[in-house]
Amino acid sequence: MTSKREKIESPKIPDQLQALDVPDYEWSDDYEISDSIIRDCGVHNQSAYKPCFDRVVFNNVVFRGTSLRKAEFTDVRFDNCDLANIELSEAIMHRVSFHNCKLLGMDITGATLRNVRFDQCIADYAVLRFGNAKGVKLEKSSFAKGDLSNMTISNFYLTEVNIDQVQLSQTKLGGIDISTCEFNGLGVSLEDLRRCVISPAQAITFATIFGLVVNDGTLS
Repeated sequence: MTSKREKIESPKIPDQLQALDVPDYEWSDDYEISDSIIRDCGVHNQSAYKPCFDRVVFNNVVFRGTSLRKAEFTDVRFDNCDLANIELSEAIMHRVSFHNCKLLGMDITGATLRNVRFDQCIADYAVLRFGNAKGVKLEKSSFAKGDLSNMTISNFYLTEVNIDQVQLSQTKLGGIDISTCEFNGLGVSLEDLRRCVISPAQAITFATIFGLVVNDGTLS
């Protein structure tokens, strides 16, 4: 259970970064990029196993048909990027931020997330199942119809997030505050919700989800 809010570390990015022109590079297995900024371009049909990104900024980059399995991201920032349907399964992310990004259908199944922030992102249908997340914040974003099932989470914060129809089965939400989140339904069990923090209005929604009848005094 989360007993107190812990600070999520931001990416540690140097002031001076080398500008890279992505079309000049072919990302291969174990490929490494560090101390660089990649901006205003497209990354198309790239496939690499265990690439490593260290102290990198992606700004206004569109990813298409890209698979980076077991990628490692340390001190990386994604600003105004489109990562729709990218495959990042089993990725390792440490001090990574996504700001104003399109993450529709992003697959990061089995990922390890440490100090990761999603801010003002559209991540509907994103898949994070079987992941391990510690020190993660989702804020002012949409993860509608996503899959966060079978995750191990701690210091996990959701602030003004659309989680409608998200699958959360086998993800223990004890101590997690979803009171500012928006949803009409969730794929979750009562056991998973034990000690979860919700709003009074959400209590009525959950009663409906689990087939309970709320007596407002009009029932005889």
